[in-house]
Amino acid sequence: MTLISHRAPRHRPRPRRRVRLVAVLVAGITLSAACTGPLGAGRDSRQPASVTVVMAPAKAAPPAVPNYVLDPDAPIPLDRLPGYAAPTAGEGEWTWSRPLLDADGALTWRVIGQNDAATPVVWGGGEDYSAVPGVLTFRGNNYRSAPAYGSADVQDKKLSIEWTHPITAVDSFESRWYGAGWTGQPLLVQWGAEARAAMGLNEPFASDPAFTEVLYPVFGGVIHRLDLATGAVTKPAIEGSCPFKGTAAVDPRGYPLLYAGQGLPDRDGTICPWRYRIFDLIENREVAGWAGDDPDAPRAGWGAFDAAALIDAESDYLIEGGENGLIYKARLNASFDAASGSVSVAPEVTKVRFAAPSSARYGIEGSIAAYRNIFFTQDNDGVLAAWDAITLTNIWARLVGDDADATVLVEEKTDQLGAYLYVGNEVDHRGDAGVTNLRKIDALTGELLWQVDVEGVFDANTNGGLVASPLLGAGQAASLVIFNVARTHGAAGALLGVDKATGGVVWRRDLANYSWSSPIGIMGEDGNQYGVFCDSAGLMHLFDPANGEDWDVIFLGGNVESSPAAFGNMIVVGNYSLNIYGIKIS
Repeated sequence: MTLISHRAPRHRPRPRRRVRLVAVLVAGITLSAACTGPLGAGRDSRQPASVTVVMAPAKAAPPAVPNYVLDPDAPIPLDRLPGYAAPTAGEGEWTWSRPLLDADGALTWRVIGQNDAATPVVWGGGEDYSAVPGVLTFRGNNYRSAPAYGSADVQDKKLSIEWTHPITAVDSFESRWYGAGWTGQPLLVQWGAEARAAMGLNEPFASDPAFTEVLYPVFGGVIHRLDLATGAVTKPAIEGSCPFKGTAAVDPRGYPLLYAGQGLPDRDGTICPWRYRIFDLIENREVAGWAGDDPDAPRAGWGAFDAAALIDAESDYLIEGGENGLIYKARLNASFDAASGSVSVAPEVTKVRFAAPSSARYGIEGSIAAYRNIFFTQDNDGVLAAWDAITLTNIWARLVGDDADATVLVEEKTDQLGAYLYVGNEVDHRGDAGVTNLRKIDALTGELLWQVDVEGVFDANTNGGLVASPLLGAGQAASLVIFNVARTHGAAGALLGVDKATGGVVWRRDLANYSWSSPIGIMGEDGNQYGVFCDSAGLMHLFDPANGEDWDVIFLGGNVESSPAAFGNMIVVGNYSLNIYGIKIS
């Protein structure tokens, strides 16, 4: 992602042109040639979008994975994966090699350090990620599918600002960074009684079992601690000293530990050594971490960590991608002693270095997603890869054609073992000749199931394409996946509802303002899903994910690059207007 893009946005007028979409499908499906719909508030006029179906060669169905691994606590043996072949020996510095899918060349990699391949690292279903209620990492779980927790009582389909809390700007990397930026999602945690007591929270929060805390690292280098209901300070902010740009993570076991990667190299001219940082939320200070300026990294001089960590509670392992091009697997040795009111952590780090023929810039900015023992990475060179979290073996890899920063979305199959991935790339390395490729991939095999190509616009200051992570439809939109694409031809961006099964574009909405903010879906007690997305004009939209129409729009004062999170009826997000907002859906 282009770093200069975090300055105040620059808008360049461009001629309006039709957006062309192409779907590539595995099976023969007839689609309508026009994807149109009624207008909604806060958008440009909707134009017809031509859709063409291109048939992919028929492939034999891979053998099913045996049922004996259906136990959610059991890892999937690699030799039982459909079509899996062991990697071959690499050359030079590379230990292993595997041919790329649907492309010439190979992915090569090596493991640096003493990896523990005896301890299973296995995530359960997304609903099992955390032992305490809330949104404890980017998009809430290992599937990156839960940016909202619980359900909301929605009657009027309205948004209202309930509280604000001020944040600051910072000068860093020869630019001015305002408030909170990409991905910048807040964390919302309903702590257990033991953690509340140990942290010494301000009253009445320490004694309130319904209390939910907002934890929000921002550009100013500060981690704010607020009450979700009122915005009141629950404990003094943690002075992190170095700017945060991405999203943090709270230990899913409910331990009072926060994992937050540094996003920028200096704070108002004071140099900050690159570092992944772990904070004790009892003592409100940094207690552990590791350097981002890593001699083993393929990318020198840039050691940021925008990605939010995934933690497997059972094995005590953390997986994190670095913008230096390394994958980190860390045994945390974390513990929480409620009796003494203390927490400890002492990470032991193993690293993976990898490369493909396209590798030049390196760096993982999107957060790692996982299905069971398999985790998924995308990087700045367009390498999408699946890895075994236990052995750190690559399972498959394919090239997606451009920089890919948006976090992978995982959808578990309902009728058999396995999962799907929804991914997309930017219009970056390819310049104006590029298109945004939205894809559905089989998680176990890497097979392309469908592809939708959206014409895009290259802008060196504000990246176009898919920068926001996809949203899985639910309720009345259960058949859809929602993509928020920035900088399309003829508009500032487009919001698309795509049929999950076919790749058909069910609806498309042209946007008057580009958006990097990831849309969220809030489940209503009425069984409907309520979509929320924010844009560069400072608007928060409450929309129907079944058709893209707005129910309500409110103004938040400035560009919202950050992705919101929600708990019940409350939504939280920070933005360029130097505020954190608590917003109620009613």
